[in-house]
Amino acid sequence: MFYLVEEFFSIQGEGKYMGVPSYFLRTGGCNLNCPGFNTKYFINSKEKRGCDTFFAVDSAFKNRWQKINDAKAFITHLEAKLNELGFLPHFVITGGEPLLYFNDETFYQIITFLLEKNIKITIETNATIVIDFKKYPQYKELVFALSIKLSNSLEPKSKRINKEAIATIAKNAKEAFFKFPLSKELIQISALAEIKEITALAPNLPIYCMPVGESKKALWQNDKAVFEFCKKHNFYYSDRLHIRVFDTTQGV
Repeated sequence: MFYLVEEFFSIQGEGKYMGVPSYFLRTGGCNLNCPGFNTKYFINSKEKRGCDTFFAVDSAFKNRWQKINDAKAFITHLEAKLNELGFLPHFVITGGEPLLYFNDETFYQIITFLLEKNIKITIETNATIVIDFKKYPQYKELVFALSIKLSNSLEPKSKRINKEAIATIAKNAKEAFFKFPLSKELIQISALAEIKEITALAPNLPIYCMPVGESKKALWQNDKAVFEFCKKHNFYYSDRLHIRVFDTTQGV
């Protein structure tokens, strides 16, 4: 069984496949909270701060998440959605942290179904969970967007960086790339050193940097600094199209 927060067809807004028509499955739950991203939200009239996808991270929202415990039924549901679209889009499995469920039977059956239809799948992950690629070989066919959190997340380094998890994905996955959300403040302090330390674990993977923020206003505060940072250090710049267009991180 895994939790599904939302599903929707849209355009991939960030990373290597920015601009590609994609069907999103957003799982619920995460092993990080990232209070440093400072997104303000309210639950039960109480103000909290954390990740920009707080609605998929904070377990206080669990009563709004859907339990997926019947792979056959959900696959039938997805087949109907694909028939409505009339083509096979890229699939993006995001969160929260989807790899919390990598060894869940239902989750794995759905991954297998999509691959059997020759659908390209990207898993967006914080890369802190070690995947058993030998036991679950279908993951070798996926694209992994490694959105590893930096010090601006305010998560302890020992919690947000798992060297074994990063190296295992880089060694086994069909395709992977790094994706770092940056603020202008972090760029001025330590972004380059932190990125170099992490990417040295998988030196052949592309590096994408994008402005941190849950709204247009927040992106505007950071985008120029990130743009110039990428130019200076030969990194790829990724925007966040869904936020630019819709001013939200939720499904659009």
